[in-house]
Amino acid sequence: MIALLMGSGLALLFALVGTPLFIRLLVHKSYGQFIRDDGPTTHHTKRGTPTMGGTIVVLAVLASYGLTHLIMWMINPASPGPSASALLLLFLMVGMGFVGFLDDFIKISKQRSLGLDVKAKLILQAAVGIAFAVLVLQFPDENGLTPASTQISLVRDIPWLNLAFGGTVLGAILFVLWSNLIVTAATNGVNLTDGLDGLAAGASIMVFGAYTLIGIWQSNQACGSPRQAGSGCYSVRDPLDLALLAAILSAALVGFLWWNTSPAKIFMGDTGSLAIGGAVAGFAILSRTELLLGFIGGLFVLITLSVIIQVGYFKITKGKRFFKMAPLQHHFELKGWAEVTVVVRFWILCGLFVAAGLGIFYAEWVVLL
Repeated sequence: MIALLMGSGLALLFALVGTPLFIRLLVHKSYGQFIRDDGPTTHHTKRGTPTMGGTIVVLAVLASYGLTHLIMWMINPASPGPSASALLLLFLMVGMGFVGFLDDFIKISKQRSLGLDVKAKLILQAAVGIAFAVLVLQFPDENGLTPASTQISLVRDIPWLNLAFGGTVLGAILFVLWSNLIVTAATNGVNLTDGLDGLAAGASIMVFGAYTLIGIWQSNQACGSPRQAGSGCYSVRDPLDLALLAAILSAALVGFLWWNTSPAKIFMGDTGSLAIGGAVAGFAILSRTELLLGFIGGLFVLITLSVIIQVGYFKITKGKRFFKMAPLQHHFELKGWAEVTVVVRFWILCGLFVAAGLGIFYAEWVVLL
């Protein structure tokens, strides 16, 4: 618990202090955001606002996680160091963030609102996602637990939904596909949600807060733990270190939100949204709560579905639109809602989804108690 408080405090401090310094650098370099011409007209005033703010979030997370473990080791050399699970999650976050950074940099350098072409972006995301999927099935601990499992999970692994097929190559391929589906869905969901000042950052704070609680609970109720109560124990590798990383991410985003809230002094850009989406997917896979992500990340799901519905309806009706504009948050803007109103109401929706997800997680444990 001391490590969680220390890591969160460091992340909050780094992001809170580092963001305005980064803003000055971006302004000096004239690295500003370009706005879609077909978007809400009220957004045109945001043209030129510094972007790539997700860089500070990623750096704050990396520095806080490393320093926390270093300080804990200095206090107690016997304390556990960085875990394989957390390091792999950081790999996924940084890898996706790098793809987003390239996308943002091309937009800025080419003076346009479009960055990487779709094919290049998908190839780079797939490369990071495949590497992550392969690595998370390695590195067993002393109990034989690897960071991820080839069983599909809700609040824990579901044995009859097994992708392993006795350890065959087909099973490994199916897991890679399943893992990449989650990663792609999460990164796109967060990316689509990022469109109003503070919306994606505020929602992600709640989501990572949920994974902090899940990690702590899984650690307390780990199979073989002296604190285990009943038969509903969890076979998850490194849950407490994952909780530390989730808390650090949440705190870093709180510090960033101070400057990102309306009117935003900086945008997180694809650097931030893809990195955050990668981290969200990583927590779902490594905490063995893959299907539960549909509830905890319900706001991301809802916004993604609005885009799917809009595109599908447009094609079926040959030109008609189901919403005034997609993603969903822009539909309500065009209906006359103020931007801050949309953001706060969507935060409320996110909080309800997160509460539902945590309720399902806890209720399943109570049933097995």
